[in-house]
Amino acid sequence: MAKSQQSFNKKEREKKRRKRKKDKAEKREQRKAEGGEKKSFEELLMYVDEDGNLTPTPPDPTKKKKINVEDIEIGVSKKDKDAEEESRKGTVKFFNEEKGYGFINVPNLRDSIFVHAAGLIDEIREGDNVTFEIEIGPKGPVAVQVKVV
Repeated sequence: MAKSQQSFNKKEREKKRRKRKKDKAEKREQRKAEGGEKKSFEELLMYVDEDGNLTPTPPDPTKKKKINVEDIEIGVSKKDKDAEEESRKGTVKFFNEEKGYGFINVPNLRDSIFVHAAGLIDEIREGDNVTFEIEIGPKGPVAVQVKVV
């Protein structure tokens, strides 16, 4: 006798496919029965109120706020001339002269700051007290203009 050409897996997949098709048809009929009316374009519109929240009602024009275009900052804010970054002080925790990099501990910061030989003004060694400025490098803060105190 010959075996059936349809395996158990094929039968199960066919059952699942028929069930999904049936469920989809039932959901379609249910949607037609429930929400037969279509909403107009005006009913679909949402408005933004004075606080930036979405509402279905138009905003009150009396509560409109006037915003100066120059006050809008996109990107990094400009530095104030009064708040220029002053030199920081720290202690050299590690410095490898062969490879030209090291780290500086700063008392009020939790992490140490990376320093490269290109950012040095004076030669530094481990344990030296130094002053420096911080710039943002590709991998985080970097000490530049490093001087021994």
